Amino acid sequence: MKMLSRNLKNILKESFYMAIDAIRQNKLRSSLTLLGISIGVFSVIGVMTAIRTLESSVASGLNVFAANTFVIQKYPEIQIGRRDKKYRNRKNIDYSQYKKLKERAKLPALVSVSEGSSIRDVKYRDKKVNNYVELFGGDEGSIRIFKTFIADGRNIAPDDVRYSRNVCVLGMDVVDRLFPFENPLSKKIQLNGLDYTVIGVAEKKGEAFGQSQDNYIAIPITNFLKKFSNKWTSLSINIEASSELEYEKTRQEAIGVMRSVRKVGPGEENDFEIVTSNEMIETLSGFTSGIKVFALLVSVIALVVAGIGIMNIMLVSVTERIKEIGIRKAIGATKQDILTQFLMEAVFLSEFGGIAGIVFGVGAGNIVSFIFNIPAVIPIDWAIIGLVVCSVIGIGFGIYPAWKAAQLDPIESLRFE
Repeated sequence: MKMLSRNLKNILKESFYMAIDAIRQNKLRSSLTLLGISIGVFSVIGVMTAIRTLESSVASGLNVFAANTFVIQKYPEIQIGRRDKKYRNRKNIDYSQYKKLKERAKLPALVSVSEGSSIRDVKYRDKKVNNYVELFGGDEGSIRIFKTFIADGRNIAPDDVRYSRNVCVLGMDVVDRLFPFENPLSKKIQLNGLDYTVIGVAEKKGEAFGQSQDNYIAIPITNFLKKFSNKWTSLSINIEASSELEYEKTRQEAIGVMRSVRKVGPGEENDFEIVTSNEMIETLSGFTSGIKVFALLVSVIALVVAGIGIMNIMLVSVTERIKEIGIRKAIGATKQDILTQFLMEAVFLSEFGGIAGIVFGVGAGNIVSFIFNIPAVIPIDWAIIGLVVCSVIGIGFGIYPAWKAAQLDPIESLRFE
């Protein structure tokens, strides 16, 4: 057994060096073969890396709500393609519906409301924000729902909402632009020419999808509805369950109350959407799954074509080296030795091409991370799958040329010119 193991080790070692030498002697042919494999692997690894990078960013970017939280709103959060007519025809969710839901629902730990739009005319003395700022109306629970906290000053209070006061809480991007060298608290800024007193500054949240999450101004929801809403304004009602165990009960209660408030008949479909971070992530994952399958099919075709190229190159190599095979057999090489030599050569061509394809694929796929300023991803699982597939291709398409070489008659081979 020990002797057999040593012989096998020697055969593999010898075959390895001979395969390397054969590849080195036929640089152009080997390079073209490597290129075919590399392109196939590059296509699948590049696409999968790009998708994995986006999915990673999407998972963190869409996870915007606090734990055990869901949102009731008119439209689905994510829609692929044009908005469906059935969503447009729904009644808007108004402030009175929010108040009724808040009064009747007993299980939620928090019921909050929000709605937003973009605003450009934001000023403080001689300073002005030149690009758009997100302006959203909210109440005392909005900051908590959107997973941020007050860094300085205070939050929007119930009395601010009740009396529709002209007060605001600023995101850090707005603070940096309007108040680079002074404390913004108690200062008055202008929104579309209207004065608002700064009562608080929110903690910095950073970026998602390459966009800042701190470029916003929050004002009381009642003030927003009076001065910045239009006939298309529909509110989002944010609900937080007291615990994970109570989440589903809270969700079902909220749906029942909302159906009652909006007079949805028994057996009729909800005329509102329930949105959670997990559902948004699952929706996008379903979309990217189709892209993955398409990329995989294209890559399989490319790899099969590359495998056929390996078989063709190996058959040519066998024909060119018939005399070499005859000499090896004449001095004692067995069919197994010849088979191993040519099979090793095919596998090495595949693996070298696969490694090159993986390296370039990971690099190309992570261009997405630089474009959107998100963390780079290295898909280890797909890299391993790529190497395994390359080995299978090398063995699958190299076995026939290797077998043909092993079957050559040594006498006829030595006579070959």
